[in-house]
Amino acid sequence: MLRLAVLLSGGGRTLDNLHTHIVEKKLDAEIRMVITDVENAIGLKKAHNYGYPAFYAKNSADTNAILSGYEIDLICLAGYLKLYQPPERLTRRVVNIHPSLIPAFCGPGFYGHHVHEAVRARGCLVSGCTVHFADGLYDHGPIICQRAVALEFDDDADAIAGKVFAAECLAYPEAISRIARLGVDYFWERVRQ
Repeated sequence: MLRLAVLLSGGGRTLDNLHTHIVEKKLDAEIRMVITDVENAIGLKKAHNYGYPAFYAKNSADTNAILSGYEIDLICLAGYLKLYQPPERLTRRVVNIHPSLIPAFCGPGFYGHHVHEAVRARGCLVSGCTVHFADGLYDHGPIICQRAVALEFDDDADAIAGKVFAAECLAYPEAISRIARLGVDYFWERVRQ
């Protein structure tokens, strides 16, 4: 069973999803703690309601100080909007989810609705999400799982966001299960950085 730390900046929808998968025994993992970089984030309140130790930390150093008190196997970025620098022992164990099929529509400035607006502006008929290991660059690092969704010509950014989030709800737990099955090193060794 993988022990998870969840880092978030907003409403905690991905936290909800991971929590539900764990409670329903669809994901063999345990959320050990939740950290947010936004003091009044809704996700922080959700974490408290679920019974998880939950903390506010304004930067990577503060986050890492909190993490030092917990045994963690994976750090799951769940709508965490800062570039996170993990402690040495967890350098290759930070997982992120991005709302596009990397390498498209990713990098600095491409997050949340900005991605879906760019997808719509380009007229794409396929989008999706990517779960990948974070390596210190935005939306870079070995890919663990991707899920594609079909788009319609008249889908606006909100419609695209809804379809992509539905895919994210499947992809993140799937990625964590793959890591548990194959190990962290498998993904780092299979790609050239």
